This record gives sequence, C-alpha cells and structure tokens, in this order.
Amino acid sequence: MPAKTKPKRAGSESRRSSAKARARRATRSPSWYTSPARMRQIFAALDRLFPNAGCALHHANPFQLLVATILSAQCTDERVNKVTPELFRKYPTPQDFAAIKPEALEPDIRSTGFFRNKARSIVGAAQKIVSDFGGQVPRTMEEMLTLPGVARKTANVVLGTAYGLPTGIVVDTHVSRIARRLKLSQETAPEKIEQDLMKIVPRERWISFGHQLIWFGRKVCQARKPLCHICPIETICDSPDKTI
Repeated sequence: MPAKTKPKRAGSESRRSSAKARARRATRSPSWYTSPARMRQIFAALDRLFPNAGCALHHANPFQLLVATILSAQCTDERVNKVTPELFRKYPTPQDFAAIKPEALEPDIRSTGFFRNKARSIVGAAQKIVSDFGGQVPRTMEEMLTLPGVARKTANVVLGTAYGLPTGIVVDTHVSRIARRLKLSQETAPEKIEQDLMKIVPRERWISFGHQLIWFGRKVCQARKPLCHICPIETICDSPDKTI
C-alpha cells in the first residue's frame, strides 16, 4: 500500500511564507533600506505607476493653489475642488481676499473643516501678499514661510507645482505613512521626514517624488488596508502593515 501522506494543515503555506519573509528581513542591514540600489527600484516602480503625477488641487494660478492647499489641511482634495470654483468666482484676486474679514469667508469654506482657522490664514496670507509682495505669491521658501497659515508642506506644494522650484519634498499624511512603511525614515514629524527624504532622493526628483508618493498612498499603499498584492515594490517592503 502507498504510504499515507499527512494533509497540509490550514495556514501552513502562509506560515512558511511569513518565515521566509522574517528570514529575509533578518539579513538586511539598516543601510540597505536607503541604499541607491533600493531607491532606484522604488523610483522605477513609481515612474511606471504614475509617470505624470501632479497636484490634484484645481487651480489657475499660484495664489489659487495657495488657497486650495490651505483648505486641504485635514480635508480631501475632492472636497476642496468642489468648494474652490465658486470661491474663486466670488474672490478672483488676492486683493479681493485681502479686503474681506475672515468671518465673511467662513460660510464659503465651512465644509472643508477647521474653517475659522483657515479663513484667518487665507485672509492674512492675502493681505501680506498684497502689502509685502506686490500681489504676487513669493518664490522663495523663506518668504513663503512668512505668510500666515503656511508651513513647509504648503510652501513646497506652491513652489514646486506653480513655479517648478525644487525647494523640498511635500510631506503629507500619505508621504509620512509610506516613508515609515518603506523605512526611508523613522521620524514622525513631517519636517524631519522631509529632511531624511531630501538626503536620499535626487534634487531633480523632489517635486515629482512627492506627487508620486501621494498618488501611491491613495491608490496602492492605503492607510487601513494596503493593496500589497498589486504593489510593484512589495518584495522590498518589510512593513508590519503588509497584507500578504
């Protein structure tokens, strides 16, 4: 009689796969995660997925992009894009925004959340742009950071998207999450994550890399359940959040 074979226990294949993954991680040095070879793999995958990645906020000029970016804090780009057409029709120039009180702006932007703070920031930024910069959004990081409501993320969005100036890398919630999952940074503060990324991403990629990671976070490496089964860099990712 042929020898009996024991049936495979449920989950055995998954355990073997997990064991192989643990063994693979154990052989990787900390420097491997930010090595030029691994970064080239990441860049190539992002280029294939999102070759023309850009800002999802609708705008016609740098000032509109600044307003939309301020509104996007703790709010989806989709919601902002629903609010801004009427907003920009009502207030088409920085001078129009500078001439109103924040309280007058609040009803128009209420649906974006945190509308009181955002109204103060937008009106304050418009007033400073009109009084100090001749009605034009400034072109340097130092000047941008003098505007109310503007930190490095907002400044990088405007300078990179509107002016094509690689002053840094946009770090939003998507970029923060993916940078930690891919072990490109162990930091939690956006400013520190940005500094880590700027060391390993070529300057000519700073603008596109930020946009690509944002789209990657929306479409593939999602917060609650990353779609690892379709991810082109799954084999070089050791994140504990992986779903396969």
